[in-house]
Amino acid sequence: MKVVNLKQAILQAWKERWSDYQWAINMKRFFPRGATWDILNLAEALLEQAMIGPSPNPLILSYLKYAISSQMVSYSTVLTAISKFDDFSRDLCVQSLLEIMDMFCDRLSCHGKAEECIGLCRALMSALNWLLRCAAFYADKVKETLEQVAAESQLKMCLERLEKMLGSAKNRALIHIAKLEETSSWSAVEQSLVKLGESLNSLSNSPLRSQADDCISLIKSIPTMLSVHSEQLNKTGFPTVHAVVLLEGTMNLTGETQPLVEQLMMVKRMQRIPSPLFVLEIWKACFVGLIESPEGTEELKWTAFTFLKIPQVLVKLKKYPQGEKDFTEDVNCAFEFLLKLTPLLDKADQRCNCDCTSLLLQECSKQGLLSEANMTNLITKRTADREHAPRLKSAENANIQPNPGLILRAEPTVTNILKTMDADHSKSPEGLLGVLGHMLSGKSLDLLLAAAAATGKLKSFARKFIKLEIPKVFISPPSAKAASVRALLFDISFLMLCHVAQTYGSEVILSESSPAGEVPFFETWMLTCMPEEGKILNPDHPCFRPDSTKVESLVALLNNSSEMKLVQMKWHEACLSISAAILEILNAWENSVLTFESIQKITDNIKGKVCSMAVCAVAWLVAHVRMLGLDEREKSLQMIRQLATPLYGENTLQFYNERVVIMSSILEHMCADVLQQTATQIKFPSTGMDTIPYWNLLPPKKPIKEVLTSVFTKVLEKGWVDSRSIHIFDTLLHMGGVYWFCNNLVKELLKETRKEHTLRAVELLYAIFCLDMQQLTLTLLGHILPNLLTDSSKWHTLMDPPGKALAKLSVWCALSSYSSHNKGQASARQKKRHREDIEDYISLFPLDDTQPSKLMRLLSSNEEDANILSSPNRSMSSSLSASQLHTVSMRDPLNRVLANLFLLISSILGAKTAGTHTQFVQWFMEECVDCLEQGSRGSILQFMPFTMVSELVKVSTMSSPKIVLAITDLSLPLGRRVAAKAIAAL
Repeated sequence: MKVVNLKQAILQAWKERWSDYQWAINMKRFFPRGATWDILNLAEALLEQAMIGPSPNPLILSYLKYAISSQMVSYSTVLTAISKFDDFSRDLCVQSLLEIMDMFCDRLSCHGKAEECIGLCRALMSALNWLLRCAAFYADKVKETLEQVAAESQLKMCLERLEKMLGSAKNRALIHIAKLEETSSWSAVEQSLVKLGESLNSLSNSPLRSQADDCISLIKSIPTMLSVHSEQLNKTGFPTVHAVVLLEGTMNLTGETQPLVEQLMMVKRMQRIPSPLFVLEIWKACFVGLIESPEGTEELKWTAFTFLKIPQVLVKLKKYPQGEKDFTEDVNCAFEFLLKLTPLLDKADQRCNCDCTSLLLQECSKQGLLSEANMTNLITKRTADREHAPRLKSAENANIQPNPGLILRAEPTVTNILKTMDADHSKSPEGLLGVLGHMLSGKSLDLLLAAAAATGKLKSFARKFIKLEIPKVFISPPSAKAASVRALLFDISFLMLCHVAQTYGSEVILSESSPAGEVPFFETWMLTCMPEEGKILNPDHPCFRPDSTKVESLVALLNNSSEMKLVQMKWHEACLSISAAILEILNAWENSVLTFESIQKITDNIKGKVCSMAVCAVAWLVAHVRMLGLDEREKSLQMIRQLATPLYGENTLQFYNERVVIMSSILEHMCADVLQQTATQIKFPSTGMDTIPYWNLLPPKKPIKEVLTSVFTKVLEKGWVDSRSIHIFDTLLHMGGVYWFCNNLVKELLKETRKEHTLRAVELLYAIFCLDMQQLTLTLLGHILPNLLTDSSKWHTLMDPPGKALAKLSVWCALSSYSSHNKGQASARQKKRHREDIEDYISLFPLDDTQPSKLMRLLSSNEEDANILSSPNRSMSSSLSASQLHTVSMRDPLNRVLANLFLLISSILGAKTAGTHTQFVQWFMEECVDCLEQGSRGSILQFMPFTMVSELVKVSTMSSPKIVLAITDLSLPLGRRVAAKAIAAL
């Protein structure tokens, strides 16, 4: 039927003065079923007829109201029709339109298809724009004195309707979706806002003015309605930040700063930590680290971490958007709080024998983190405080050199040394030798290495030493003097590289890829021959068996000459041949061909000139001793003892004492494991170094599970993790493996029954999981959670509070793994560990969608209607999620585990039985919403099937528009439709 007829029908009704219900009956008779009123545009036709004169036609309006009440027309068509009326000078017409809006604007809903819901969003946005234009028109009219009173009352009516419309979060959410759906219409709204703002400038009536400002700010908040997070203000300690900083300082000084910065920002966001308290917690952790670090290298590492690396971290944190506040103010505020912790600062000052805080303040001021005025103010306060601090006796004081000052001075020295080593020394290598010799004295080597590690220069430092190792560097006639310089340069660089590898981990030295496939000698030796913790060497490996003629000549040289001839030596060849030579010599000694005296002469020859040969010899002996029976070890251990005792003769080369100090420390590290296993004592000359820090921490004869639970209980009681516990956890993770470690710690968490304890446990567990976040997350989300959620006998363990805490932990781990995983960051420490292969996860979740996975079988086993779950259409393909539209690779274990976890969650929500596991799912989703940065497309929620949204909305605590917006991916048209449908039905 033609629309003309619709118009005729309305006119006929008006002429004959039909009542509203009579009109409705006749309309249905005129227009038989088939065409819906919205398609015929009934609402628009009625309004058009009603608004012909200066005042509206009451009868036709009553028809429209009846049509709205009896749901003949949808809300969206009415709103669209209203927004087409633009003759605002007809006050009465505008009034009647506002009254019509009153009928439904505060309870809009739509239960139709997704398209209709999106239509409602668009209509609501155009109605908002209409109200704004209307308000701007009357605000302009208020200026005319004749019409002031009437215009004010009209403006008041408009603003009331605006307030009513925007007061509902549901309406704002629908407008938010419309804004993303149609950006052009939103820019029209923004223009109307500007216009209204201009018109309001002349308003003197303050109540109207403030009402209008409220409406404007509400509209402006729509695009950001999801990113508003409140900060935690009732807490002052944040153990996670503390532990993350301690972990970095103890285990990862050489790591890059960016991953640490991102991890800290992640914790700050997830736990909503206010900026000043966040910075304060970082400093607190640094001071605790300074106080509790073992003496020697560890102490220097901490000092470098605190004074060189953390200021760099803060410089990077400063670049993140901070909202309104200025980051330097937050740093100042954090220091103000820190100064109140006098005992902590005094203890650190006593340990370092200097005013740590003032040095830190100066360093921060240099980096532009503090203004001059603030710095001087804080230094004055601290100086006044220090008057009352307990002091060491002046005699003791005099010989402790303050580390922080030394470290800060060492940093520019590192740069200078790097420059010196870059120069060409082939003509006169003596200059270079002088520099290296100077580095060896006292604790300057460790100072320089710590400073280089904290500033990220250690790798280039190591590369320079490796270049010195390459014999091609010096091409000069082999005079005796040149030969001794060459020998020394080889020796010093070899010892330094060994020392760096033992102190900072061998990955610092390995090059990513060496040009032309030439692997430097030291790298080859370190990878194949150097004993390290957790690395078992085969003494019969071909790398220990070089060319036999070279070995024979070396044995002869060691055995016969009373003096090593430096000129003929090729040092790297000698170092590779020494292992085989030692085997020959050992065999000769075992078979009494050689006497103990000749063995002494040989070992003196090995260690007399260059210490690196002794290091290579002991490296092989250590591997050899492990393979021998108890009664066969005697001679090998005696030989190690011989090689470790320095030779004090006149005829040694330059810097011998300094080199021996480093050699002893290297040998002590190498032999530690073997000596413990063979219960042997070897007295290494006291080097002034500490014994090996954090070594052999596990108590003997105690099962590792007991160690894990007791350490975790202690940490939980204390409320923070100390560096010793971190090392114990790391050892246990190595020993027990990822699943064992994760499973037992989750069991500990589920034992807690007090709310504050569970929260603290989650904060600490997250930090402990940072030891290897990727692998632990895969295990937690891929194995442990599915087991708990699918086994009804374990559901009782998921009750509140431990269940809620586990949900929080799972979300935190998932978020941090996912965000760092996408940037491909794994620290060198984590790369060493065995990677769980994707095969593990394929058995749980097959890549081919047709066969039901183990997970689906688990699900179907405790469901009454198993066939629904295990049928192929329950597989990934039917549960469409945003990640599939963004084509995220499912070959990746983490993506796969997340996708399957959300499938499991979705099936729990749709199941007929509810229980604590349903409650757990709800907590999990709430935590996801709480922690998410809005607008972060590609968060973990993209793995959630779209069908889950409508299931979630049925859960009372999740049925808010804000939550629906937060969990759907609004950058996708499908995501917007799903969200609009769920919100419109609320």
